[in-house]
Amino acid sequence: MSKNIPISLLELAIVTQGSTTSETLTKTKELAQLADSLEYNRFWLAEHHNMQHVASSATVVLISYIASQTKKIRVGSGGIMLPNHSPLIIAEQFGTLETLFPNRIDLGLGRAPGTDTLTAQAIRKDFFDEAQQFPKNVSALQTYFSNENSSSPVRAFPGEGVEVPIWILGSSMDSAALAAAYGLPYAFAGHFAPKQMVQAFEFYRENFEPSEVLSSPKTMACVNVIAADTNEEAKVLSTSLYQMFLGLIRNNRQPLQPPVATLDGAMNEAELFHVNQMTACSFIGDKNHLIKELNKFIEYTKIDELMITSPIYSHEDKLKSLKISSEVIQTINER
Repeated sequence: MSKNIPISLLELAIVTQGSTTSETLTKTKELAQLADSLEYNRFWLAEHHNMQHVASSATVVLISYIASQTKKIRVGSGGIMLPNHSPLIIAEQFGTLETLFPNRIDLGLGRAPGTDTLTAQAIRKDFFDEAQQFPKNVSALQTYFSNENSSSPVRAFPGEGVEVPIWILGSSMDSAALAAAYGLPYAFAGHFAPKQMVQAFEFYRENFEPSEVLSSPKTMACVNVIAADTNEEAKVLSTSLYQMFLGLIRNNRQPLQPPVATLDGAMNEAELFHVNQMTACSFIGDKNHLIKELNKFIEYTKIDELMITSPIYSHEDKLKSLKISSEVIQTINER
């Protein structure tokens, strides 16, 4: 390969069956500390609401905690759902984070609510109007961060003049168009909506407009990675991932389930189709298998960075998967 591909980690702080929120946040800290020691590039947390078994709802608070417990790794949002918030408040919050942890904070922005319709309206009554204003609100956020806003009657303190990298996150062509037009880096949610990923990356690159923050396109794909000592063990561990997506399809909210020997017969044909469609960008296996498959994926998508997420039931197995994944990317980059 002609370029080194950094590896990063998306963590949803999912509560596993038999565990608690407090234990989950401790595990999240330990995961971040291991990623830091393994020289992962970023550790991102996602904003979700009204999900009993997802512990990242207060995303900014959790980002601050993780940044305080690590040394070098960049910590950020994957993402902040901007229609839920005032751009001014986000500028103040991330300006504060960047002031506390210089050169270590990322701001990934999405336009979805991160929840169901009823909860979105509980967060703010005008959510759906604000979702339509996403491009305008991204611009407003950039303005609050800029030194040029110093003459405005409304300013962000801290935040003004603070350099917080903004990423546009998405799972569709709309997000690719916005990232290209604004000259911002673009991250695609291939871990749950991979269908338009390659098309979105191509559109983004072809239509990219250089900006003050970025002179050329910059892409990152997030995918599911389940790594283990053997392919067979990884396949078993991955059953927790597939059970999670089956629960989403059935609207059956539950903690992350322990792995099972097989999922044969667990889904009807329609469920199997939808689960397979959502998890099409999942890489499951031992080190050698992952080196081969992820290398092909990186070459095919032409991404600049790989972000992984690993919904694995056992904390020890998850830590091991993180180590193997680091070795996989290191080997790919050395070729």
